[in-house]
Amino acid sequence: MAQILAPSLQWQMRMTKNSTNASSITSNMWSSLFLKQKKATPKTSPKFRVFALQSGNSTINRLEDLLNMDTTPYTDKIIAEYIWIGGSGIDTRSKSRTISKPVEHPSELPKWNYDGSSTGQAPGEDSEVILYPQAIFKDPFRGGNNILVICDTYTPAGEPLPTNKRHKAAEIFSNKKVVDEIPWYGIEQEYTLLQTNVKWPLGWPVGGYPGPQGPYYCGAGADKSFGRDISDAHYKACLYAGINISGTNGEVMPGQWEFQVGPSVGIEAGDHIWCARYLLERITEQAGVVLSLDPKPIEGDWNGAGCHTNYSTKSMREEGGFEVIKKAILNLSLRHKEHISAYGEGNERRLTGKHETASINTFSWGVANRGCSIRVGRETEQKGKGYLEDRRPASNMDPYIVTSLFG
Repeated sequence: MAQILAPSLQWQMRMTKNSTNASSITSNMWSSLFLKQKKATPKTSPKFRVFALQSGNSTINRLEDLLNMDTTPYTDKIIAEYIWIGGSGIDTRSKSRTISKPVEHPSELPKWNYDGSSTGQAPGEDSEVILYPQAIFKDPFRGGNNILVICDTYTPAGEPLPTNKRHKAAEIFSNKKVVDEIPWYGIEQEYTLLQTNVKWPLGWPVGGYPGPQGPYYCGAGADKSFGRDISDAHYKACLYAGINISGTNGEVMPGQWEFQVGPSVGIEAGDHIWCARYLLERITEQAGVVLSLDPKPIEGDWNGAGCHTNYSTKSMREEGGFEVIKKAILNLSLRHKEHISAYGEGNERRLTGKHETASINTFSWGVANRGCSIRVGRETEQKGKGYLEDRRPASNMDPYIVTSLFG
């Protein structure tokens, strides 16, 4: 997996005193809504501060008090945020409902429904889609016993929707042969932060370009790092939620970041990536920044955004595992076109053979070679066991699809 650089939390904002109007948006002041973590509080109640720049301080404080209110001493009821994947296959949707008491397992939660005609998943004359709770995470926004619930989607007759990729993945990962191999996944999710109004990368001059790539990857400084506060807020939110996030770093293109999730076993990898994406959407929403998972957000001599997927089985991790890895790579080569077709939309703009990618039309593998389709780490070669990295998946890939293709 990628080397981790975990910088300290840095969330800054300047406000003109007694001003009732929002200042113009710059690369250092992004929006009319801003998120800020307060000083240490009880672990069951994370505190986030929302600033409405247009409002007076008294209004801000009243809103903040309500948002940060811990209802635990007053009621057993909790808020469950049901999260699902919309009609595009990449958009996350969610809505809230009250649950009578805290829960520990998805089976304790009721199924729910939503209007599928509004998400591109059902016709208006038969619009009801049923949500099946599948995974629970702690809610870092509401705190307390409140939860986030990853759901998949079904017709009222119990048939999985075409956009429900989790259903098939769960079947694959429940196969005894797959279970016995204990498949591990480490997913490196790259993403790009865009300025709200112009949809241009954060920190870039509007209509212009920064200096060439080189100083930005894992860099520090106001002229090299754009959006570290969002990355750090997301990191802590994931840890609070119980997501198996293993690191984060600034990426090669300025305004682009990466976080890593794993090692995760089986279906858990997809659940954790989707929840982490949802948290990132919520945090960028509050910061007034646009999140992009486009695999090539800026054309030209700029790196694209991928979702490299590290994979190993029990056999690969044991003595003689390198030979098992080589056999797996051979199998991957025979299914190259099938995998490419399932590895994300617009990936042909990214997989050009340049900018640390292999050509989309050619399968290749190598040790420590980031220009190959499949990379094997130097340590894996030396120890004769370990894992492989599939560098082909795009940043907008569906983790349920990609992980299950290895199964």
